This record gives sequence, structure tokens and C-alpha cells, in this order.
Amino acid sequence: MPLTMNRNVFITAAITGSGATQDKSPHVPRSPEEIANAAIEAARAGAAVVHCHVRDPETGTPSRAGRYYREVTERIRASHTDVVLNLTAGMGGDIVFGSTESPLPLNATSTDMVGASERLAHIADCLPEICTLDCGTMNFAEADYVMTNTPGMLRAMGQMMTDLGVKPEIEAFDTGHLWFAKQLVAEGILTSPALVQLCMGIPWGAPNDLNTFMAMVNNVPADWTWSAFSLGRDQMPYVAASVLAGGNVRVGLEDNLFLKKGVLATNAQLVERAAGIIEGMGASLMGPEEVRKMLGLTKREPK
Repeated sequence: MPLTMNRNVFITAAITGSGATQDKSPHVPRSPEEIANAAIEAARAGAAVVHCHVRDPETGTPSRAGRYYREVTERIRASHTDVVLNLTAGMGGDIVFGSTESPLPLNATSTDMVGASERLAHIADCLPEICTLDCGTMNFAEADYVMTNTPGMLRAMGQMMTDLGVKPEIEAFDTGHLWFAKQLVAEGILTSPALVQLCMGIPWGAPNDLNTFMAMVNNVPADWTWSAFSLGRDQMPYVAASVLAGGNVRVGLEDNLFLKKGVLATNAQLVERAAGIIEGMGASLMGPEEVRKMLGLTKREPK
């Protein structure tokens, strides 16, 4: 399939994520205030979309607390910084088994598996323009941890997002996730054209070699909107690869902590670097209002 470069590109800044990075860089935001400030700075640096998780302000560990999401949302909106808000809905699907010889009972300390309504409670409360839908179950790098998203759970969550008027961003970690996303659209649970994030190089999903990347790209329907990212030192090369292949880009501290070897980055610096690559390729950056018009988004206030 011939490549058609994207000439109008939007940047998503993934601000903090849910990985154990809180003690690896002083720039990884922890508190709702720090997360909101980092999102605002990323928006001012050129990000049209900010993708936010929340963390416990004291420990920095990932959290699902609705009060943190509301504070982040309210702080961003009160800043009068125009940016499309994308909140994660990926938490609450974590199963951690016991040892390989005794997988049951589950590891009660690390397992966090809740129902669809609870996983989306903060989405219903905050009403962001976009929220994520991890479109499949996957083994991550940890030995006994499974990110669990059954077809039934995804149908329930996808329908709730549609009913709330929040655009799902389909997180595709492998080609099978795209296959099921197309099924959700065929069933009328998700509307078309859909929005997809291609998540490359995350063990043990799709590896980030270019052959696999193009297999993912070629499985996205032509009228859907997509972005892509990879991890660590491959983050910026994937900015160029995504634009060249016709997509949009994601950068940020969720996926990469460094500006270059040995130099820790801020979210705004990563956005600035990505913007320079995009503009250096002859493409233009889209603003948040352009993204809303393209994706049919409506900016609303929390309930």
C-alpha cells in the first residue's frame, strides 16, 4: 500500500501514565496540580490533545480516584488553555495471578479488577472530549500480570462511552485489537469513523519494527483517524514514521523520560521536539479546535 504523508498533524501529549516511573525522573507529575500544570505547558508547547492518568500525590503510584481526575479536569479548564482533554479509562482491569504452580488465589494486593460502570465513573463525572478504550486483553512484561478487557467488558464500556457522548480512543496493542474494534463499529457500539492509537513496542504486544507498524496501519480503515507512538529512544523516530505513514503522533513522559541520552525531559520539551520534526517534514500542526471539528467533539463542563 503506498504511503500518503499526513500534512495536518495533531500531537497528543501523554502526561504521566500508570507505569512505575514516579521515582525515575523529577519531571513525572504526581499530584493533580502537577499533572494539570504539565498538561497546560504541553498544550502551550503545541499539543492539541492531552492524555491524562492520575497518581497518588504522596507516593506517585497510579490511582483511579475520581477526585483526582476531577481536580485535574477543573484545573485545566480553569486555566483557559484550549486543549482537547483525553482521560484514561484503562485502569481497573488488572489481574495478577499467584505463582506459576499456584496461580489461584489471585494476588489480592496487586489485582484491581472492577466493573464497567466503576471503570468509567470518572469519565461520567468529568465528561472529557475523549477517553481511552484498551481494545483487548494482553500480557505485559511482568510475569503474572494480565491487562484484562474481555469482549463483554469492552462492549459494555464502549456503549457507555457512546451514550455519554465521549469519543473513545481505541488503544490497539496488536492487530487483533483492531479486528475487534472494527467489530464494535459493525455492531453499532462505537460510531464510525473511529479514533485509534497504535501502541507500538510494548511487551508483549506489537513489536515496533516498521513491518509490524505498517501491518497495524494497513488494518486501520481508511476513513478512521489514527495516531501512533513507541517507547523510549524510539519515541521521536515514530513521530516521523507516523506522519510519513499518514497518521498523527503521541509523545510524553508516559512513554519516554529522556530528551536525549542522559538528559531528562519535560512533557513540554518532548512536544516541542515533536513539533520541530513535524514542521521540518513540511506538515502543519493542528490546534485543538481543528481536532474537535475533525473528530466531532464537543467541549463540556463536568457534571
